[in-house]
Amino acid sequence: RTGSGSQLLVGYLATDAGFDPHAALATLRERLPAPLVPRLAVVDELPTRTSGKIDRDALPWPLPDAGGDAGPELQLSGTRAMVRDHWESVLGARVGALDADFFDLGGGSLTAAQMVSLLRGTHPEVTVADIYDHPRLAALADHLDEMAAPASELNANVRPVPVKTQRGQLMALLPLRTIPGVRWTIWAAAAANLAQAAGLSWLPTLSWWWIAIGAALLILTPGRMLLTALGVRLILAGIGPGSYPRGGKVHLRLWLAQRFADEMGAESIAGAVLLRWYARLLGARVGRHVDLHSAPPVTGLLRLGAACSVEPEVDLTGHWLDGDRLIIGAIRVGKGARVGARSTLCAGAEVGAGAEVAPGSSVFGVVGEGEYWSGSPAVKVRDRARGPWPERPRNDPAWLAAYAAMGVLIAALPLLATLAGFAVLWPAIRTSASLGGALAAALPWILPATLVGYLTLTVLIWALVRLLGIGLTPGHHPVQSRVSWQAWSTIRALDEARTWLFPIYSSFVTPAWLRALGATIGKEVEASTVLMIPKLVTVADGAFLADDTLIGGYELGGGWLRIEEVRIGKHAFVGNSGMAAPGRKVPKGGLVAVLSAAPARARAKRGTSWIGSPPTQLRRAASAVDQSRTYAPTTGLKLARAAIEVCRGAAPLTQVLLTLGCVGVLLWLAQAGWWLAVLLSGVVLAAGGILAAASASAAKWLLLGRLRPSDHPLWSSLVWRNELADMFVELLAAPWFAHPTMGTPVLNAWLRTMGAKVGRGVWCETYWLPEADLIDLRAGVTVNAGCVVQTHLFHDRVLSMDTVTLRAGATLGPNSVILPAATIGRHATIGPVSLVMRGESVPDKTRWIGNPIAPWPASQESTEESEPPTEE
Repeated sequence: RTGSGSQLLVGYLATDAGFDPHAALATLRERLPAPLVPRLAVVDELPTRTSGKIDRDALPWPLPDAGGDAGPELQLSGTRAMVRDHWESVLGARVGALDADFFDLGGGSLTAAQMVSLLRGTHPEVTVADIYDHPRLAALADHLDEMAAPASELNANVRPVPVKTQRGQLMALLPLRTIPGVRWTIWAAAAANLAQAAGLSWLPTLSWWWIAIGAALLILTPGRMLLTALGVRLILAGIGPGSYPRGGKVHLRLWLAQRFADEMGAESIAGAVLLRWYARLLGARVGRHVDLHSAPPVTGLLRLGAACSVEPEVDLTGHWLDGDRLIIGAIRVGKGARVGARSTLCAGAEVGAGAEVAPGSSVFGVVGEGEYWSGSPAVKVRDRARGPWPERPRNDPAWLAAYAAMGVLIAALPLLATLAGFAVLWPAIRTSASLGGALAAALPWILPATLVGYLTLTVLIWALVRLLGIGLTPGHHPVQSRVSWQAWSTIRALDEARTWLFPIYSSFVTPAWLRALGATIGKEVEASTVLMIPKLVTVADGAFLADDTLIGGYELGGGWLRIEEVRIGKHAFVGNSGMAAPGRKVPKGGLVAVLSAAPARARAKRGTSWIGSPPTQLRRAASAVDQSRTYAPTTGLKLARAAIEVCRGAAPLTQVLLTLGCVGVLLWLAQAGWWLAVLLSGVVLAAGGILAAASASAAKWLLLGRLRPSDHPLWSSLVWRNELADMFVELLAAPWFAHPTMGTPVLNAWLRTMGAKVGRGVWCETYWLPEADLIDLRAGVTVNAGCVVQTHLFHDRVLSMDTVTLRAGATLGPNSVILPAATIGRHATIGPVSLVMRGESVPDKTRWIGNPIAPWPASQESTEESEPPTEE
């Protein structure tokens, strides 16, 4: 390893006197990719052990001559000498010329980040992009000399979340859990009534009138939306845009309103039509003919102009935590404007009439009328939006009913699967004489009932998606038309399937599942929780689709919906949360980095790599890997993986057992009175959540033990066991425990049981902390909603794990990702939708934003954020 800890490929040679290392290196460079060319070290003789094998420990290191090709040492001074010294430390190669290229000497994304971290000691605003833009020594040194003095302001010290705030959260958790608890009780009462009528006379019953009232308010979508809006508006009355203390009264009320809305679950079962109505109920102003395909903010601080379009997964919350300040702002989208998928409109954002925001962007401030903006933070790319879309089509109200009906149908699929599973249990329990007897009789049949239920759900989703694929053609289609309805329904169904059928994703059978849905999938493809319209997607041999990738999808604008075919090339890679927009492709051997977008087809050349949105080309180092453990596994490895992945069934089985246990307790309480079951339903679900979280923690330690920084090929036991442990997190801990406790000390406590180091007064609104052992969140840290604290990456199908550290008071902005081996300094801020590169180190008290991150000038921040603090 080099002085900075990077691994280095070295070839030690004992040669004849006439050996020419320069000629040898020239030959190697002709035949090998630059990252695979070793440093050549000529020694008198190769040291050996008594066994005759090479004694690696006795080989000289550091190298007396790092490569043999550098020539005499450069005599440099000032910035050039500093850059040379840092290069030699990071790369382990002696620099012999001013035009030496960082990447030709073996540099890659990790070493570039390490280099930047060293340079920030004297040039705090240098970025990883500077290394890629100025890869030669002299050019980089000259660029550093020309850099202006830092323009961004330094952060103040961040205080931990007050204890009194945490106490208030703890007091609210049980009442909040009672909301879904009552919903469970209503379902249990309906089931008990039906079972009692079928012969189980010992079951307690409840008047169908009470069940109907409860269902109208807590199960049917309109009732949920009405209750949610009423509760949220009462909780947030009088709160407007501004800057408030983290953990203060306003923050606690906002947290309570968000948790109340989440527990009601109105938006999770709403269709595109009802979301507009829901937004109006919350206080938003929504114009005519708006296409809203993302959840509105609970604050109601949203203005949507007539005929504007908001695509799926756009963050409209309008608030975030910046250190120990809560920033709340209004969001405005003008008439006919378009906001692309997975974008974030930050507090105070305004998108002008007819403007367009590209997918994956984050908007601060004002987007001018008719302009096209892209990036994080978004900047003007063109004076005119990409349109024009075809002339706006006529409205057809019949399709509004069709969208609503499909939303109900998709939400009902798990219920139909549950009935199929219950049909397996019914013969065993129909003659039981008590609740205990029924549970005992059902126990031997729970496994086959679980299998039947999951198989039924799988078949229902498969059949629905295949039917929706009939007649699905690329092109522009009116939103209110058959093809658009099919496209929206497909995305909606498969988005839910990633949760409902999680055990079959990121597994050996995922390619077969995608193929069955209608996608063209090649051999040896690896896919995780990918979202796509299968009929329009082609994935070539050996491609890799990581977590939460969006391949295709649809675009909205002017009352039209656009879908196109998407192609992923042979051995291509799309990183976590990566996107390939309709009509784009990832080239053969290409790479789309984490949180990045695929380039336009004209730029998608073979072997190119891309980062950011809009994407910029990235120089990438290939790794020397064992093909038998990456692309060409043996039959034995395939059987071993299959054996471990079969064990994934333990997670859904545990989920079913936990569900039956909670229903059993509710029925037992109902024997004393349904009022008691309602009153204690929150306690029942909270207890179930603790058991779910405990099962995830137990699975982690039993399957993995304590994890440490290391590398593992795709076809290795640790990778499969890691995925198996994650089943218990996603199916049990997340829905039962993590989601209800977001931002609370209870979530922090569970993360500690998973191995994470979580300091005092941390505010964490995500459970996406894979390999928690490698994560260190120190006192007062803020991790906003939608963040991923990513401790592993798959590079050339090798899982590389490393630590991630957020020092005291650090902030990771909403929807941001921090990669392995990275550190955020004390009281530093990373803004929304940002990517902290692997190995990068952010200086204390500084402010950064972007994909990848760059200094965040005060002029780019929203107006709400610059307002003076508001006293409560």
